Formats: sequence, structure tokens, C-alpha cells
Amino acid sequence: MTRSVFRFLSRQPDTVVLEDETHLLRLPRYSDYRQWYPLRSESRQFLEPWEPSWRSDELTESAFRGRVVRNEQEYASGQALPLFLFLKAEQQLLGGLTIGYIRRGAAQCCMIGYWMGERYAGHGHMLRALNLSIPYIFSGLQLHRIEAACIPDNVRSIRLLEKAGFQREGYLREYLKINGEWRDHVMYSLLAGDRGQQRVQAAQGRGVLASQTTGK
Repeated sequence: MTRSVFRFLSRQPDTVVLEDETHLLRLPRYSDYRQWYPLRSESRQFLEPWEPSWRSDELTESAFRGRVVRNEQEYASGQALPLFLFLKAEQQLLGGLTIGYIRRGAAQCCMIGYWMGERYAGHGHMLRALNLSIPYIFSGLQLHRIEAACIPDNVRSIRLLEKAGFQREGYLREYLKINGEWRDHVMYSLLAGDRGQQRVQAAQGRGVLASQTTGK
């Protein structure tokens, strides 16, 4: 099992870095535009069906800089934590994952969303990102519940959430306006207690397999 490392940089206490041996999640920086622009440009047809309509200035450097400023403000206010995903050794940008709509009080929950560059999709990178961010959400942010909404046709995203342990809860009619149209979504959730229960069930499953193998 990969050991996740949660490191709060001592020189920049308002910065969060989530990393393991191969992947790294951190807040976007202005300098990331050099990688972000070509990755989003070449992945446009791959991404547009699952995202809000792209603005005419979507890929400009000025719009990106504005996005970075908003990201920092959202994080500073505790509303959201927008992160970029990198291959650690190469510092290669792969995509992004946002811990958003953070709600405190009685709710103690958040909503996650993510995107992946087309050339990196289907290689397990976003599952690694989820496995880094989920423990941070529950232990670092001390939230109780994570929500994720998927368009029913987005089979790849649904499989990803199910692999990460999310459970389907319901069907939301015309929940979000995606690529210019109001689209239905399927709601998934993960609770803080679910991860512990999954580990128990996995251990029990291994015990049953061992007993069957040894004939006990």
C-alpha cells in the first residue's frame, strides 16, 4: 500500500502539498501556464463534453492568471482547495482536482471535481490523486462527507469513483449546465467511516482467501 505524505511547507504555511512516491498535488502557480495551455488546448474535444462552456478567453494567459488569484482567495477563505496534479519526478502536469464547496457547521462536507489531460487519461493517475486527497479531506480538513456528481454517460468517471470507494446515492435532474446544456447527474458520496469499513472488509476477504488456500 502506497504511503501518502501530507506536507505543509514551513516557509509558506498557507500552501498545501499532497504527495506520494510518484504523484504530487499543489495549488496552481502563474508559471504553470506553460504546461497548462498546451495540455488544455490539445484536450479540448476530450474535456468539453464534461465541463461548463469554455469562454472565448478560456485559454489566454490573463484568464489563467485571474484563475490562479481566485484559487488562492478560495483557499485562503476556506471555501475550496483547487489543486494541479503532477508526475513528481518530471514535474509534468497531468490534470487537476478541486476540493470545492467546503461546508462547515452541521454539514462538514465538500464536493470534488477533476479533469485529466487526454494523453494521460486511463493510466490510473486520477485514482492516485483521489487516494492522496481523500485522507487529507477526512484527517486534514476534518470533514465528514465527500460528494461527487457525474453525468450518467461519463462511464470513465463513474468507474473511477467506484474504484475509490464512493457509493451511488441518487439521480439529480438537470443539475448542472454542462457544455451549454442542463444535464442530469448521478450523485456519489464517500463518508469518513467508509474507508475504515472498506479496510476491514478487505482484510476479512484476505482472511477468507487464506483459509481457502490452506484448506483450513
